Amino acid sequence: MKFLKDSKVIVTGHTGFKGGWLSMCLKKLGANVVGISDCIPTKPNHFEKLQEVNFIKDYRIDITNLQELKKIIIKEKPDLVFHMAAQALVRESYNNPIKTFNTNAIGTANILESLRAIDKKVVIILITSDKAYDNVEWKWGYRETDLIGGKDPYSASKGMAELVIKSYLNSYFSKNDNVSLGIARAGNVIGGGDWAKDRIVPDCVRAWASNKAVDIRNPHATRPWQHVLEPLSGYLALAKELSSNNDLHGEAYNFGPPANQNYSVQNLIEEMRKYWKNIAWNDISQNEKLHEANLLKLNCDKALHDLGWGPTLDFEETVMLTSEWYRKYYTAANSSEVFQITSSQIDFYWKLAKDRNNAWI
Repeated sequence: MKFLKDSKVIVTGHTGFKGGWLSMCLKKLGANVVGISDCIPTKPNHFEKLQEVNFIKDYRIDITNLQELKKIIIKEKPDLVFHMAAQALVRESYNNPIKTFNTNAIGTANILESLRAIDKKVVIILITSDKAYDNVEWKWGYRETDLIGGKDPYSASKGMAELVIKSYLNSYFSKNDNVSLGIARAGNVIGGGDWAKDRIVPDCVRAWASNKAVDIRNPHATRPWQHVLEPLSGYLALAKELSSNNDLHGEAYNFGPPANQNYSVQNLIEEMRKYWKNIAWNDISQNEKLHEANLLKLNCDKALHDLGWGPTLDFEETVMLTSEWYRKYYTAANSSEVFQITSSQIDFYWKLAKDRNNAWI
């Protein structure tokens, strides 16, 4: 990852869950990080705690505002862009479908349109979602060549974003252009610092920290659970390869846990039970009216073959790191301690990846 040292890197959606962790990873690797986001999306907020030590440059604009976005990108002249800004919640997409389509599809178009004005070499990693696949609940993992689509507004918006990317790729960004583009699709991500509504881990932590039971919408749903640092390592590996190998330009990659790792929401809760006392939960699946897939798996063979990327953590380690982050958060005296918790978990993860001989590190 030496290619990142002293590079200018833009992260859109840096105030979000994954954005805060990625910004910290980039900073530790020596990059000059610039964040673009419209707001602080949650209270509390992981990035807000980290930023109290002013570790990156912070812009606040809505990515649906093309003029303002283009102005910043032209001014900053990035070497690398990670586009993560999104409306990322399934239930919120039902409540605000137009906002979801605008943010996820038009926002992606605005990023790509802004890069057309750049007159230097730039690598961009566009993060969509595993929900972009047309999920027919196969028992095997979806490959990058499988159909894109979605039944709910969130999934559809990510499918729309993929169509936008394909259009710009074929219409404007040939292999001889300044822009080298990669697409990343990650599975369900958990880890410390996620405070979003209607996500299993923050819902549980908020309830249990207040000695309350948590309502679980779909306890038997199976998801490709992975710690937040797993897909981020994949995004970094893809960026590194694209910086020197334009043959990967326009390629999409899945980042998820091993194919034989199948755990349900209930399995996740029971594993978290090891780190929390007197936890309780209620099965409210009978009351759930909104469509949500029961089974979703990814095939990540392409990332292993092309990038040397594979997951580092097993399910138990993933839950351990997640739970320990929240336990330490609740006893932290100040923001600098939260910063240190995050930094030390990144160091632990990178050392473990090296000890286990993962090629990407």
